[in-house]
Amino acid sequence: MSGKVKARTSANTADSATQTVNEKILKECHSLYIDPENGLVRIGESLGLSLLAPRKKITVLLIGNHSAGKSSFINWYVEEHVQRTGVAIETQGFTFVTSGRKRESLTGNATLHLYPHYEPLRQIDGVIDYLTTEISTSKQKKFSLVTFVDTPGLVDGDMKYPFDVNDSIAWLGDLADLIFVFFDPIGQALCKRTLNIVEKLNEKHAERIRFYLSKADEAGHESDRQRVMMQIVQELCKRPGLNKTGFDMPTIYVPNMNNKGSRCANQIEEVCKDIEKTINGTIQTTLNQLEKNCDQIAELVEDKLQKNSEQTSANLRARVRGLCYSMIGMLLPLLLLATFLISTSHQLLSSVLGESIVVTMSVYLGPLAKAWQKIPEAYTNYVIVGILILALILLLIAKLSSRTRSTLSRKQKRNLLEVRDYVQGTVKSKKQTLYQEYLQQSVAEHDM
Repeated sequence: MSGKVKARTSANTADSATQTVNEKILKECHSLYIDPENGLVRIGESLGLSLLAPRKKITVLLIGNHSAGKSSFINWYVEEHVQRTGVAIETQGFTFVTSGRKRESLTGNATLHLYPHYEPLRQIDGVIDYLTTEISTSKQKKFSLVTFVDTPGLVDGDMKYPFDVNDSIAWLGDLADLIFVFFDPIGQALCKRTLNIVEKLNEKHAERIRFYLSKADEAGHESDRQRVMMQIVQELCKRPGLNKTGFDMPTIYVPNMNNKGSRCANQIEEVCKDIEKTINGTIQTTLNQLEKNCDQIAELVEDKLQKNSEQTSANLRARVRGLCYSMIGMLLPLLLLATFLISTSHQLLSSVLGESIVVTMSVYLGPLAKAWQKIPEAYTNYVIVGILILALILLLIAKLSSRTRSTLSRKQKRNLLEVRDYVQGTVKSKKQTLYQEYLQQSVAEHDM
């Protein structure tokens, strides 16, 4: 990040005017991360911190046996016929149903371009050819904040899928915020493939899974529904990972003219509440994560500046050590030369430097000169060589000890300080504003 932070403006005022508060909050948070100039993802990369931009929508994965009502539920929620429905296995691949500016259908490659975090699906052979996206302009319910993932109808027996459906659904389950399991009371509700996948998903994502008895209005009388539900629950509880107390399975069905007078309890609104609750939880988690990431970046900046300060001090000490060793290393040969000349060539020095200077040198270097005279003539050369070697060693030590490490330039330090001020001031202030808007909306809805 360089230069001053520029204030971001809305790219599309018309879109902003039609956005709900929740939609605005998630989009604003997303843009704070992906902004090409001042985004937190880019700032984090420059500091060695890997950050993921939050998603603008939650993902709801729907699984179940064929004709369990998954596609019908999506059409009801969106209030638009975006998915084909029927007794046959209509959904043979994975369909992402999301909101957008215009009605459009996308194929596999375009789908992965729209959802790059699903790119690893390419590694599962055959999936890409059975991957589609349906974009709807609907604004009904909370659809603008939801992406539904409709999965193939699951059956046992000789049914062959063109890809590994079990692994595909398990992988998608890792990225889903909610997993809806629909059991059809008049179809293959006890399909072993469905139970196997549910058991596998439950191992890691039990808190995300919701079980529903779909098409409950077609199950006959209340006693028939209870009997079917009991069979499904018993079959689920036979699986060690799914055996739990307080097993909840609401009865739901899509309202229409044919079942308008049905006495069957329809808890389909509970599904909508589950979605809305997850959206609210996602918003709170996103805002909290935004503040946490700002603190992480600020801590990294402080740590980098602190280490730079310590390294600057260490470099100064290294230079002082190197200077001391260098001075000693250069002084030894000079002292050696001076004492040698004083003790052997007094007259020559007097003629060159003058008598007074030579006398002064004799006073200070006299003890060394006397020590030099005491050295036997046969060992003089050895002593000279030894002193010169010592001087070279000291100079080498000086070079090694004076090595310094690179430190931040003034510009780099200024940029880091700008980053810290930006995340602690601008971004946190924005987060606080968004939180206030979210809470005000929540209070207003509660009062209504």
